[in-house]
Amino acid sequence: MTSRAKGLCEYCLIHEDDTFYGCQIDHIISEKHGGPTTQENLAYACIFCNRFKGSDLGSVVPNTGELVRFFNPRTDSWSKHFVLLSNMRIEPRTDIGTSTERILGFNENRRLIERLVLHQNGRYPTPQAQDLISG
Repeated sequence: MTSRAKGLCEYCLIHEDDTFYGCQIDHIISEKHGGPTTQENLAYACIFCNRFKGSDLGSVVPNTGELVRFFNPRTDSWSKHFVLLSNMRIEPRTDIGTSTERILGFNENRRLIERLVLHQNGRYPTPQAQDLISG
């Protein structure tokens, strides 16, 4: 799992070495909703992304009121749904990105500060994350 993810949270792209708790295995579609424990349904996630996502599958997008699924690291391209701005904000590009960014709390103040400090120390984004950001 970690080799496929290259040690990155497959949602916010932080490296497991740069987190206090490391990363965890996430069911993209939770077992609660019938998601299998197979490689195609598992993602590597930092504790924040994993806890905020929980067993949710998607969320209502505020400006449209539409229920939209979350970003799926097995089938979706990170760069299609998100862009990393120079201030280290992860900006959504699509409704899927909006749904994911909001619920997983990508731009909560403490997470944004963490990415800024890591960026100032040359740790974020890692070269592996940069490949996903560039598409």
